[in-house]
Amino acid sequence: MLTVLAFLVAMGVLVTFHELGHFAVARLCGVKVLRFSIGFGKPLLRYLHKGTEWVICPIPLGGYVRMLDEREGEVPAELRQFAFNTQPVLKRMAIVAAGPLANLLLAALFYWVLLAQGVAQLQPLVGTVIAQTPAAAAGFVTGDRILSVAGQEVSNWQEARLAFAEAGSTSAVIPVQVQTMTGMSKELSINASRFDDKMKTALQQGNPGLMPGRYLPVLGVLEDGGVAQRAGLRVGDHLLSVNDIPLDNWDSWVQQVRSHPGKSLKIEVLRDKTRLIFTLRPAAHKQGDELIGRIGAGPKIDAAWLKSISYTQYYTWPQAAIAAVDKTAATAWMSVKFIGRMLVGQASLNNLSGPLTIADVAGQSARQGLASYLEFLALISISIGVLNLLPIPVLDGGHLMYYVAELLRGRPVSERVQMLGQKIGFILLAFLMAFALLNDFSRQFGG
Repeated sequence: MLTVLAFLVAMGVLVTFHELGHFAVARLCGVKVLRFSIGFGKPLLRYLHKGTEWVICPIPLGGYVRMLDEREGEVPAELRQFAFNTQPVLKRMAIVAAGPLANLLLAALFYWVLLAQGVAQLQPLVGTVIAQTPAAAAGFVTGDRILSVAGQEVSNWQEARLAFAEAGSTSAVIPVQVQTMTGMSKELSINASRFDDKMKTALQQGNPGLMPGRYLPVLGVLEDGGVAQRAGLRVGDHLLSVNDIPLDNWDSWVQQVRSHPGKSLKIEVLRDKTRLIFTLRPAAHKQGDELIGRIGAGPKIDAAWLKSISYTQYYTWPQAAIAAVDKTAATAWMSVKFIGRMLVGQASLNNLSGPLTIADVAGQSARQGLASYLEFLALISISIGVLNLLPIPVLDGGHLMYYVAELLRGRPVSERVQMLGQKIGFILLAFLMAFALLNDFSRQFGG
């Protein structure tokens, strides 16, 4: 229920603000608004105020503002000056652009509130190096402090991830300056070119195989009915050895389990100061073309390490406002670049997400607290704003494209061309939505 509620609130807030942008600028430009709708379908609620019908509909995946327009019906002569299509092209452009810009403004407002309260940050210290990743191949070790990525200085993990994502989208080889635990400075080189597309995509999303968290060789969670639980292991067991090979970190344990699908393992653990021996056989699990072992167990996070690298970054309200605008602009630009990479085949369409994934993330962020939920709203608001500005007919950006052409040509684009563009745009959006839904089902149900 929380997931459904969080999703409905998110869509309601973001769609309403988007349509309010169109509505407010239309009214400022003297255009009569006939209907303001949140959602699609048969209206559930109606309210008439100052000539505008305000409605709420059952399908919460968008909304619309219907304005007086001669292309949609007969307009009395005395009302013609209030019709959208009779307005100068610059006014029409302002009305259309106001929706996506309202979403970007809303994101900046959310970020402003969050930044002004202080932001929890993590120092750019490497807690875990994931095996068989570009970072592991580059020679990163636990305790390395990341100083710069591709020449861009970083002061926290968020900046490091953004720098990795930006550099990974333009270059296969990324120089990274680090400071070792002994204080020595050295340069490492992340090269994703010899890794599979999954690893390359992860790098473009800011993850070369490094994590700030450090995991203890201690069982922190067990899957009900999983191999580990059936073998008698318990949460809190400290892993000592596998097949008499000593373990000093969680990653070593994972590698042993993954490399022994269907094979018997002798496990030694420490439980309440007592050494115990267990035997288990990891279940064979297919991952791509590889068969790996899986036992249904997760690690315990090293809370002391995480606390030692955490700090709070404070802003004054003016500083927070500037930082919020910068963050909104940077996130929007990253979204544009990611869409560009998908168009040229540098990023997989598998990264597209639909309403099921959005709803799932909405629920997860709501459970983590108000700050996490507001950040989620900001990200989705930016995505809606950027998506609607794309020059695709049926989207706001498509209308803007026609109006730019009208400015350059001195006359409107013919209705025949616009109708053809609408059909193409609708087919394209339907394809993208179908692909996003397939991705959703694949993520949710493992298809």
